[in-house]
Amino acid sequence: MQYTDWGERAARWSGIRSETVEVRGTKVHYLITDQARTAKPVHLLVPNPANSASNWLDVLAELRPHAHAIAVDLPGTIAGHTTLPSRRAARIETNALFLRDFVDALGLERVVVHGWSAGGATVLLFADQAPERIDRLVLATPALPPPLSDREARWWRTVGRVALVVVPPIAVAVLRVAGRRILAAKLRVLDDPASIASSRWNTGGDLTKMSPEIAELMRDEMSAVEPKRFARAITVYASLMSLMFVRRRPVLDAMRRVELPTLLVCGEEDRLTARASIDDWTAQRPDWTVQILQGVGHAPPFEAPADYVNTVLRTD
Repeated sequence: MQYTDWGERAARWSGIRSETVEVRGTKVHYLITDQARTAKPVHLLVPNPANSASNWLDVLAELRPHAHAIAVDLPGTIAGHTTLPSRRAARIETNALFLRDFVDALGLERVVVHGWSAGGATVLLFADQAPERIDRLVLATPALPPPLSDREARWWRTVGRVALVVVPPIAVAVLRVAGRRILAAKLRVLDDPASIASSRWNTGGDLTKMSPEIAELMRDEMSAVEPKRFARAITVYASLMSLMFVRRRPVLDAMRRVELPTLLVCGEEDRLTARASIDDWTAQRPDWTVQILQGVGHAPPFEAPADYVNTVLRTD
């Protein structure tokens, strides 16, 4: 969905608008606050690449009094509005390259860049490629390579590598047949966020804390999705799994090389980002600032947008 002013949708989102820009021939949708562009710093919010910029709306509303902020629909989003020029454009590494072109297209000299979940891997690779464009990194419950035992690493290099080649085409075929049923199941969960606790989508925390405006918007966006677009998510997640478990070197090298101030925001109850992973990342990068949000799972921008923004601003 797109609004000239998102205040038409919910009063809390007043002063946020939808805009589009062409990036190397691709029409890109993004959300932007009405702060003057001279307001510093400019915050660039990057969602999980399969999800849309609208996932950041409550964070944009909290940031708006303090900073100019932008949230982008990446190529490959399921419910967003950015054109997908090719299937490869939905991959994590391709999206990292896309971010530099997007920043150039908007004429942004330097940004504070936020990456949520798989968006964390995307912005870390972006930072490695274009450190001169970034003031600071904020990694929100990021999907980064976890520590692996020698046995686990061997499994992923052999069986896992083959699975990531074989399974995605099968999953796409399944979606062609069962896509509408999967979409209907997801909509039933969105009808009752409390049911997430007992569903396969449970990532920890309490999604009943999600604002009713965001919950209603997510449902409306998913209702308008063509089931065939779920194939984009398969491309995104296959790319992510490869970078986390098989072709780990690009992200691990980026973690080692990036010298930018970095804030790692994690949820105390996150079921996807294990404490062992956080400890491993901070052992490699003891200079990273870590903030753990109490009573929050994998979705701080949904569950605790004010706490998330206060944490970012307080540690600036």
